[in-house]
Amino acid sequence: MTGRAMPDAAHPALPWREYLALCKPRVVLLILFTALVGMFLSTDGWMPFQAVFWGLAGIGLAASAGAALNHWVDEEIDARMARTRNRPLPQGRISGRQAVVFALLLAALSMAVLLAFVNALTAALTFASMIGYAVIYSMFLKRSTPQNIVLGGAAGAAPPVLGWTAVTGEIHAEALLLFLIVFVWTPPHFWALAIKRVDDYARVGVPMLPVAYGIAFTKLHILLYAILLLVVTLMPFVVMMSGLIYLAGALALGLGFVYHAVKLYRADGDQHAMKTFGYSIFYLSALFAFLLLDHYARIFIRAFILD
Repeated sequence: MTGRAMPDAAHPALPWREYLALCKPRVVLLILFTALVGMFLSTDGWMPFQAVFWGLAGIGLAASAGAALNHWVDEEIDARMARTRNRPLPQGRISGRQAVVFALLLAALSMAVLLAFVNALTAALTFASMIGYAVIYSMFLKRSTPQNIVLGGAAGAAPPVLGWTAVTGEIHAEALLLFLIVFVWTPPHFWALAIKRVDDYARVGVPMLPVAYGIAFTKLHILLYAILLLVVTLMPFVVMMSGLIYLAGALALGLGFVYHAVKLYRADGDQHAMKTFGYSIFYLSALFAFLLLDHYARIFIRAFILD
């Protein structure tokens, strides 16, 4: 007996909702947005519809497959954590076998779409990203090192590169710079949540940074990473990938992140942790929006003002 709740007969389960929950749709939407920005930044010309549509479809399916596999891998952990105990698997609304079959179908469909309608490079990189998250991070890094989210962050930082290669078929230095931004953003984003959920992680034996080294140590590292992120996000302007619109946005958003990190550092316990976490999500979305705005503003200026 696992003590899992069964669906209430008066309120029958809607299977499609449970399978949708396995996909972590809000996370996938952020992944798709950063991939879409990578697509748009990769060219000054018209976007090829096939690359955009099928590229986003394949990337989204792979991200959903990785999320579903993560639910299966973390089923026992999720059942013991307040934040995750109501997920479909801990509650028994979907079985582990159903989750795995669903994930494998999504993964196979993703690879078929990318190979048939996009290109082999994007398919290979998407597959590596999916394995990096669902297997390397979820099965091994998460349970073995306090630096799990740093080492595993490469998988989550891949979408802008995937979007870029979907359009160009090549990996460019500017695409890797987008990767670097998301890679540096990931630890302070997730550690803020980990501070709030430190008791949960300690209970299930997951060595997140605040569990292994304490909340004060984690707060310091969030602040250091926020400062590093501010520096890294200036690089698109330095290498002339972006212009003044992006620079203004990056500075304002980066200083805002540092402000929240300082407030978190000075706060007692987990106070201000969730506000920092919430700001980090807004930060990444807004930063990539500024990249996009700057890109097309410069195209407009070159086409209609300078010519």
